[in-house]
Amino acid sequence: MGGDRAPAEIVAGALLAAGSGITPILYGPADLDPVGLEHVVAPDRIAMDEKPADAVRAKPGLSLVAACRAVAEGSADAVVSAGNTGAMLVAGLIHLRRLPHVYRPAIAVPIPTAKGPSLLLDAGANVDARAEHLLQFAVMGSIFAEELLEIARPEVRLLSIGEEPEKGNALTLEAHALLAASDLHFRGNAESRELLRGAADVVVCDGFTGNIVLKALEGTIETLLDALRTEIEATPRGKLGGLLIRPAARRLRTRLDPDTYGGAYLLGLRGLSVIAHGNSSRLAIANAIRLAGRGVDRDVVGRLAARMPERRSVAAV
Repeated sequence: MGGDRAPAEIVAGALLAAGSGITPILYGPADLDPVGLEHVVAPDRIAMDEKPADAVRAKPGLSLVAACRAVAEGSADAVVSAGNTGAMLVAGLIHLRRLPHVYRPAIAVPIPTAKGPSLLLDAGANVDARAEHLLQFAVMGSIFAEELLEIARPEVRLLSIGEEPEKGNALTLEAHALLAASDLHFRGNAESRELLRGAADVVVCDGFTGNIVLKALEGTIETLLDALRTEIEATPRGKLGGLLIRPAARRLRTRLDPDTYGGAYLLGLRGLSVIAHGNSSRLAIANAIRLAGRGVDRDVVGRLAARMPERRSVAAV
């Protein structure tokens, strides 16, 4: 029931993802039409005026709570939701629980860049964070990049308002000092204008900043692609030229479209959790479910758990 287009697009996306080793299980009210998919009744939903944390604790029948509980109990391998991010975080902390040594989970979003995927975290799980949290986000991101993206020594940068180490607010200045003293391959600060050019393999920031940056990038990309299409269709010559560049334009849209990724891992929990966009289409939901499937196949949680104590012991926390 989570997401701006729920439940229709959620169900349609689950149907698209079904098969090829993936079995979606829908959690929602009794009157939900599962279109042949397995359906577990979860009658409650979060009202607009409710605080997510209060709702999670007071309503065990919330669809996202029931889904997280299923992963914790072993009746599902991963949970995917386009619902309230704060509620997903609280439900994950209560039912899936944090991995040993993890202070706070973080949303890790792959950003398509000219040099390949760049991992941005935290992208919205923690509105407020301390410097040691940003250090740990960098550790988790580096482990993910090494284990899943197969990058031998991931380059890490800290998102700030300037490349100079003395630039930034109190949080980034303190985080910079911790990162510089750690064993990570830290290369200093990065500005947001460098993100799509491939600022680093791993870019860290607090969740408030990360979420704003992510939505600004998505909005800019969508606006530019739509403007290009409008200009191409405005004149006969433009339409003719559009036919010639259509294959390249489609590849570009596919590479940059957020629906292509569908969602992002919530790293740092004992169970696999994928956060999808609130306005996810059925394609985005299907891809988020496939992302969860790949995370199960490649043991994202297990690999992170195995490495976290080792990396934390040598990092300056």
